[in-house]
Amino acid sequence: LANTGLLSLCAHGRVTGLAVEAGAAMSHVTPVCGGQTLRTGTRCLGVAGDHLSRHLQRLLLDSPTELPALQALTKRVLTQLKEQCCYVSLDYEGDLLQQGSRHPARFQTPDGHWITLGKERFCCPEPLFRPELLHHSCPGLHQLARQSLHTLPEHARRHVLGNIVLSGGSSMFPGFPERMCLELNFLLQGAGVHIEVLANPKRGTAAWAGGSMAASLTSFQHSWMTKDEYQEHGAGYVHTRF
Repeated sequence: LANTGLLSLCAHGRVTGLAVEAGAAMSHVTPVCGGQTLRTGTRCLGVAGDHLSRHLQRLLLDSPTELPALQALTKRVLTQLKEQCCYVSLDYEGDLLQQGSRHPARFQTPDGHWITLGKERFCCPEPLFRPELLHHSCPGLHQLARQSLHTLPEHARRHVLGNIVLSGGSSMFPGFPERMCLELNFLLQGAGVHIEVLANPKRGTAAWAGGSMAASLTSFQHSWMTKDEYQEHGAGYVHTRF
């Protein structure tokens, strides 16, 4: 067992950095130094892929031009629609105001119906940066990243700033890396460094790839829990062991 933030960094060939994970059920920001997860700096956001899919459906139902087709969408098809058509805006407020910036996209459902998306394309993933759109009072993912960075000692912070890694399926939206980079550079203007984020094209499965890499390292051998230990102590032992 290992922290997914650490595994995401391992997949990028790093053992020190800040993992910004946006998955299906939850989103996390995890600072890691020398292979050690810093729990005091870990932050969690209750907005992720499943929430965005439901948000997209609500947005589309608010403009019910294709109401029967929208009501019949399964979770799997709704996820496909989100992944194929949505993107993160670099200027959300501006795009909302400018009708011409809303390049429509069309999606064909398995039963042959066509669904047209306009502003829904960039409104769908926006709650990752503005959770209040889903009535969450917590800060956005970029703000949680800043909070996490400020928990680090000064000498470690600069090194971590150069190793900000994105991972998880909900980080795969076009424009997500650029928006995260923009927001962090704005929030951390006084850091004296231009921030870049690492966005591997296969970051959607980074934790899985990192898991296979970490498990092969000799330094990871102390993190194994044996079957005998599990049978002797039960499932609760995982909290003691790790």
